[in-house]
Amino acid sequence: MSLLSERLALYDAPQKAKALGVYPYFRPISSDQDTVVTIHGKPVMMFGSNSYLGLTNHPRIKEGAIKATEKYGTGCAGSRFLNGTLDIHLQLEERLARLVHKEEAMVYATGFTVNSGVVPCLGGREDFLLLDRLNHASIIEGSRLSLATQFKYKHNNMEDLEKMLQKCDPDKIKAIVTDGVFSMEGDVCKLPEMVALAKKYNASIMVDEAHSLGFFGEHGGGVCEHFGLQDDVELIMGTFSKSLATIGGFVASNHDVINYLRHNSRTFIFSASITPAATGAVLAALDVMQEETWRPKQLWANTHRMIEAFKKEGFEIGHTTTPIIPLFIRNNEKTFRITQMLLDDGVFVNPVVSPAVPSEDTLIRISLMATHTFEQIDEAVAKITKNAKLLGLLE
Repeated sequence: MSLLSERLALYDAPQKAKALGVYPYFRPISSDQDTVVTIHGKPVMMFGSNSYLGLTNHPRIKEGAIKATEKYGTGCAGSRFLNGTLDIHLQLEERLARLVHKEEAMVYATGFTVNSGVVPCLGGREDFLLLDRLNHASIIEGSRLSLATQFKYKHNNMEDLEKMLQKCDPDKIKAIVTDGVFSMEGDVCKLPEMVALAKKYNASIMVDEAHSLGFFGEHGGGVCEHFGLQDDVELIMGTFSKSLATIGGFVASNHDVINYLRHNSRTFIFSASITPAATGAVLAALDVMQEETWRPKQLWANTHRMIEAFKKEGFEIGHTTTPIIPLFIRNNEKTFRITQMLLDDGVFVNPVVSPAVPSEDTLIRISLMATHTFEQIDEAVAKITKNAKLLGLLE
């Protein structure tokens, strides 16, 4: 056995979890991504999906993917930079730019490659990146490729951000990068205060709208639209794998920023183009999002109902105000156990354990869809409460 294989063979955390019967990953689903899915032949209520608007099985979006495949084939056989740009890519970029009130947008094959490809382009050796400590892993990966000096400020702490800004050279680029809605905790970035600091210290802001696009703002443009601050945020990023029902991502900004990124963002230049099917699906999803305005309204109604129910039962849910609801367990083993107990009880939730978070901050992540019914929400809360009490997590 090689040294590489020897070393990697020492990693046995999955095997230990499987031996205990609590391994919670790669659970195979044999149905569409709806409020109820099929796992091992049994119906399970899905409370772990990022399909916030409930569009992944919408007939018009399926049709959009099928028609694009029939016309353009299954792939582009190259990068956007060379032979892989389709006319529907350009149509989609125009629509996304309008959605988030920017001059131009560019579409990537995945949301992860947006952040990992854009963040390294935001500054050079003499410049500065300022990052929220709880930013998404894709932002962290992008920052690792950056040559800029980096500061991580305490989560959503604007006093700490200002202290970091004061350490930066006033004549150099200062790029603040933050999630709009934080993907595990469900809380919203303090964008108005951040914009005020950016103006005070001549900094730029990039907001990741992955978990806010589609249901924040009057037209679903995200947190920036919600606060009316699109013009004060220089770069807005979003993904298609949540509210928009497929896979891919984009970044939008002014003409000069997008022109630079098109010719320097390595994950854009050296990745194959987003597929025709995904592009057709997003175009259709944007149409549905504009027309079926009941979806974000119902999603917010579902959110308020579930948050209030968890508070009433005594769960610790942090500062969330969004369809992402963390239930803090604060113990790795109990987080695994309740996840398995709930699956056995017909409720799918996602465990978040170390090293993704510190051991004392482990949680199960609940996420809601517009298509959940109040009856499903009430049943899930009842089952989660029952199992939490069995584990001694609640009085």
